[in-house]
Amino acid sequence: MKAMRIHELGQPLQMDEIDPPQPGPGEVLLDVAACGINFADTLMVQGRYQEKPPLPFSPGLEVCGRVAELGAGVTHLAQGQIVAGFTSGGGLAEQVCVRAGACVPVPAGMDPVEVAAFPVAYGTSDIALELANLSAGETLLVTGASGGVGLTAVEIGKIRGATVIAAARGAEKLAVAKAAGADHLIDTRDADLTAEVKDRGGADVIYDPVGGDLFTAAMKAARPRARLIPIGFASGDVPQIPANILLVKNLSVIGLYWGGLARSHPDMIRDSFARLLGWYGAGKLHPHVSHVLPLDQANDALALLSERRSTGKVVVRMAPD
Repeated sequence: MKAMRIHELGQPLQMDEIDPPQPGPGEVLLDVAACGINFADTLMVQGRYQEKPPLPFSPGLEVCGRVAELGAGVTHLAQGQIVAGFTSGGGLAEQVCVRAGACVPVPAGMDPVEVAAFPVAYGTSDIALELANLSAGETLLVTGASGGVGLTAVEIGKIRGATVIAAARGAEKLAVAKAAGADHLIDTRDADLTAEVKDRGGADVIYDPVGGDLFTAAMKAARPRARLIPIGFASGDVPQIPANILLVKNLSVIGLYWGGLARSHPDMIRDSFARLLGWYGAGKLHPHVSHVLPLDQANDALALLSERRSTGKVVVRMAPD
């Protein structure tokens, strides 16, 4: 089979011909139709991610695929079924082995590209906002609001009845957030984020995939008893949260690593996915995929994310249209 693999950290992926993997107990082998690209993939190929697979390896954490073979003990899936799957890597290949517990059947007719754009981004935002108990009438501030997870937080925040403030860089990216339902837009290139959010009454929940100075500015606009959700650090700067600020304003910090949760609490992931598919089926969710590229252009797909040139999701499709 063909696989895009990295042989040296920091260097481009190479197209390799390798033997297909064999599913072990509790696993399934998938014929991959599409693979969603995440910011974590860009970190993984540089050796900067918390999980460091041995070289050579294929990145790619979420896939849509057809079940080709069942490992021992797998009974809730069947050959030929179309599923969304989450793996610790290997999605940028024609076939990949995935834990059966990390696979969820998807509705017939759902576009594989949309399926591949679904699990990590929507799952992260859904569970994070559920844990934060975001309620109708509250104000949600989303930084990086045009990105993969940020845009899904805007959509889910509106479904939950919140007023959503979207912060992103530039009019084009803000337009994407507005189309997803954002009530207020802030251009972080030149605006005073703290002042702008305070002018709108402050934020009850802050959803931040950016980190750095943007997180600090957002925290200053938190209302008393607000909940802070540091989802990631796309800026490269992990913010330090002063405990005295948490105490004085009675703030809560909620950490969420979706991949770790998928392994430790798969029931939460399945429940979340069922909820998300229900919203999708009701026409409440509209996955935004800005770029679809073939497997041999996987390096370009990674560059789109690392260089901030994409909005929503970037997806690699294994077979051409």
